[in-house]
Amino acid sequence: MSGTKLGGQKAALKNLANEPDFYKRIGTIGGRNGRSGGFATDIDCTCSIIRGAHFKRQCAGKKGGRISRRKKVEA
Repeated sequence: MSGTKLGGQKAALKNLANEPDFYKRIGTIGGRNGRSGGFATDIDCTCSIIRGAHFKRQCAGKKGGRISRRKKVEA
């Protein structure tokens, strides 16, 4: 049942049966290896989407709003 919801649930139960702190351990490893500092980190950006000095998270928000899949509401 590889790749199905039921298969994933069975794998999770097996992982927890073998090692109760399995997900805590792999989450700790991932957090320790992270180097980006998180989404809210003040990383300067010099793109042409927004004029002037700004941070990368502002560009990401503007891009996401522009390509939104939500329907436009007519007033």
